[in-house]
Amino acid sequence: MSLWVIRIFYLILCTLAGYAVSQYRPDVIQGGFYGTLIGFGLGGVMVGLDHMLKGFSLRAFSAATFGLFVGTLVAWMVDASGLFIWVEEDFRTRWLVRLGLFLAFSYLGMVLAMRSNKEDFSLLIPYVRFKANRVPDEILMLDTSVIVDGRVEALLESRLIEGIVVVPQFILQELQTIADSHHELKRQRGRRGLEMLNRLQRNPRFEIKVHEADVPEEVRVDSKLLRLARTLDARVVTNDYNLGQMAALNGVECINLHQVAQALKPIILPGDLLTLRMIREGKEKGQGIGYLPDGTMVVVNDASHSIGKEVDLQVQSLLQTGAGVIIFADRCQPKAA
Repeated sequence: MSLWVIRIFYLILCTLAGYAVSQYRPDVIQGGFYGTLIGFGLGGVMVGLDHMLKGFSLRAFSAATFGLFVGTLVAWMVDASGLFIWVEEDFRTRWLVRLGLFLAFSYLGMVLAMRSNKEDFSLLIPYVRFKANRVPDEILMLDTSVIVDGRVEALLESRLIEGIVVVPQFILQELQTIADSHHELKRQRGRRGLEMLNRLQRNPRFEIKVHEADVPEEVRVDSKLLRLARTLDARVVTNDYNLGQMAALNGVECINLHQVAQALKPIILPGDLLTLRMIREGKEKGQGIGYLPDGTMVVVNDASHSIGKEVDLQVQSLLQTGAGVIIFADRCQPKAA
C-alpha cells in the first residue's frame, strides 16, 4: 500500500474528527465548518511533518530523544542552581527565563546527539562496551540472471557465500515469464532456475525466503531490486555487470559471480603441463582445439588427428582478448622407451 493512500485516509479521518467535535462539543468549536477546517488543518500539518521527516531514521530519532532528555536535565540543573534568584518575585520574567533555558539546552542536546556516532556514547560509560549477543545473518538477494545461471547453488553448497537467501516476488514473476517464453533456450533456462530454487528451498541447510514487498515508485526490475536491497541492507548476487555498477553507485554491496569465477580460475603459465580432450580442429593446419573446465579455449599444435582423444600438452603462450584468454600449446612428444 502506498504511503500516500495512508496519508489521504488519515487526512479524511482528521477532517471527520474535527466535524464530530464541533457537533458534540459546540462549546469547544462552534460550527461544523470551523470544525472541519480545524481537523483538516491539523491533519495537513501532520502529513507535512511526515513528508519533511521522510529521511529521519530510527537511530536519528533515538539520538534526538536522548539529546532532548539531556538538554532538559541540564536546563533544570541551571534553573535550580539559584543563578536566576533575582527574578524569583517576577513570575512572568521567571517563566520566560525557564522557557529560554529549556529551548536553548534542548536544541543543543539534540544537535550534539545527532552529530555524534555510537563511539561517542562510550564516554558516558567509559569502561563498558555493549555488544550484540549474536551476529545478524547476512541477507543475499538474488536477481534473475544469477538464478537462471544456476551456479549460485554450488557456491551456497560449498559455503563460499553464506546468509539468508531472499528472492523478491517481482524477480519470481520475471523468472516465470522467462520460463513461459516461446523461445526454447529461454524457456529451458527459466525452468532450470525455478528448479534450482525449489531444490534450495527443500534443503534444510539453507533458509530461502520470498519477499512479497513491491516498490511501486520504480518501474524497472533492477531499480526495484536495488531499492529493496538498500532497505533490507542486503547484498545483491548477480551476473549483470551493469547492475553491479548501479549497485556501487547506490551504496549497495554486490557479488558478481563472473568476477568470483574469474578469481577462482587456476593460474596457468607457459611451461605448465596439461591433459586435455580435443574437441575440434583449429583454423590452422594441424591444430586441435580443446576447452578447460572454466571454458578457456586451448589451441594445440599437431593435434588435429587426435579429435575426441585426450592428449598431453605443454603451454607455450597466452593471448588476452576481449572475450577472455586463449592458451596456445604444443603436444608433448611421448618419451622414448
